[in-house]
Amino acid sequence: MITREGRREGLQRQARRLDATLKALNVAADRFATLRLLSIAVGFLLTVVLYFVAGLLVFWISLLVTIAVFSGLVVVHGRIRRAAERTQAWRHWKTGQTARMDLDWEKLPDGSQTTHPLETDLDLLQVHRLLNTAASHGGGQRLHEWLLNERPDLATIEKRQALVRELISMPIFRGKLILQAVLAARDLREQREGQRILGWLEEQSDSKSLRTILLILAGLAPVNIILFALYSLGILPPVWVVTWFIYAAIFLSQMQEIGVLFQRALTLEDALRKLGAVLHYVERYPYGDKKHLRELCLPVIEAQPSHQLRKVTWVVSAAGIRQNPILWTMLNAVIPWDVYFAHRLNQQKAELAEKLPAWLEVWFELEAVGSLANFAYLNPANTFPTISEKAVFKAQMIGHPLIPHDHRVSNDFALGQIGQVVVITGSNMAGKSSFLRTLGVNLCLAYAGGVVCAEALEIGLFRLFSCIRVTDSLNDGISYFYAEVKRLKALLDALREDDPLPLFFLIDEIFRGTNNRERLIGSRSYIQALANGHGLGLIATHDLELVKLADENPHISNHHFREDVHDGRMVFDYRLRSGPSPTTNALRIMAMEGLPVESA
Repeated sequence: MITREGRREGLQRQARRLDATLKALNVAADRFATLRLLSIAVGFLLTVVLYFVAGLLVFWISLLVTIAVFSGLVVVHGRIRRAAERTQAWRHWKTGQTARMDLDWEKLPDGSQTTHPLETDLDLLQVHRLLNTAASHGGGQRLHEWLLNERPDLATIEKRQALVRELISMPIFRGKLILQAVLAARDLREQREGQRILGWLEEQSDSKSLRTILLILAGLAPVNIILFALYSLGILPPVWVVTWFIYAAIFLSQMQEIGVLFQRALTLEDALRKLGAVLHYVERYPYGDKKHLRELCLPVIEAQPSHQLRKVTWVVSAAGIRQNPILWTMLNAVIPWDVYFAHRLNQQKAELAEKLPAWLEVWFELEAVGSLANFAYLNPANTFPTISEKAVFKAQMIGHPLIPHDHRVSNDFALGQIGQVVVITGSNMAGKSSFLRTLGVNLCLAYAGGVVCAEALEIGLFRLFSCIRVTDSLNDGISYFYAEVKRLKALLDALREDDPLPLFFLIDEIFRGTNNRERLIGSRSYIQALANGHGLGLIATHDLELVKLADENPHISNHHFREDVHDGRMVFDYRLRSGPSPTTNALRIMAMEGLPVESA
């Protein structure tokens, strides 16, 4: 079985080979650029000399040879440059893979903004940033939705797990799927291609009116040409001027509508090219025994959408002639070029509007499940969780994926009864909050259909609720304490709901915004209420008085983290132990940082 270090070394070797290849391609590209310049310069001079020395026939032969040599060098140079671009993109992918393994955040793309309490409490934006390899906004958004899955479904999870299992062993497919989009795109900063294309397709235009105009202009255009030819031969007077002015007036009446249509289409040319490249790769890939992957891609395999997208991009490219005013004027003065391609574009839009949502769905699903598979590929020690129909949480050596591998400390932990509440006590910085996030993050990964950072994990289907990072709101005039009370009330309401899925809750340091006496009274009552609800979970606290609740209620138990002192320094092992915490360290931390502290 391959190890994490073995995979990392393999990626680094591949990156080094790609570096060497890229260097050789860049050298070759520079040489061919020089050869192109020399060939045209030498060929031109030689052709001029031969014209005066050897006559017109040799001149033309020399000119044709020069053009042929130059054209050949241009073709070869273009191939080398494209090969360098592919190699550069592939190298960037490999180094990005190593950055994900090393949690090198400076080399990873930025994440989005926080909007959900779970994202704030569990650092899910960083988890999403670590996992997300999607080239499209829609693929990244789909992964984001999966990580925030508040209604986990067993059949959906098992279906995704099957897809992820197949894709783990397909690193080239996953990598090239991303590279197809990257190489086809001119601007990697624009990733909302799915939404932009769908929005464009929903825009209405009067296609029937445009078709009528096209028929009229298509009839007038040959009449203009014939009348002009007859006038040029002196057979007819300049009656072509009248018909041409009618033609021009009708054409100009459509200029604004056509201009808007083409302008929107031209801004989407990059997105259409990007989508077409991805779908073409999906169409022609040999799936073999990957039945789950083939089933996902079947709408694309059967429809062969890249052909239709190529037709759209061809029409859009034809519309790009507007960027050359002289050529545009000459063409449209003779034939209804713009009207014809506007009509073709409307036809293509109508066809795409029906089919595109299904194709985008395949792309987004592929990228999201590919991100989960990539995470599993980079972390071969991670495992797929077992999803149980019972309300159970049983983990062996569970750790946090955002903690570097060399510093990560994993723990065993189990919950297996509705109403069970575990009170976690321990000193400051001992690991209480991180442990809560460890459990929450791995639940999110499991429900998304991915692997978890544990040797083994058996879980039931839960609604996940956290109260770890509560913030006040100046805009709403809400204090920290009141915001916390509202959040805890929402948790209690969710716990009391008549829902087939029990609640799994994670609470850190409740009622911090009030005095010790009232905090203790409120905390005792709240924990007792938790033990009577339709759920199970953990609450971390500094209040050692709360550990006595375990003596009063059999559903409440104690676990703790501790620290040791070595050479005047606190040392944390981040190991979870049963029972209440025997130590505190707040005064010790104050003294170590030079604050005045009275001796006990």
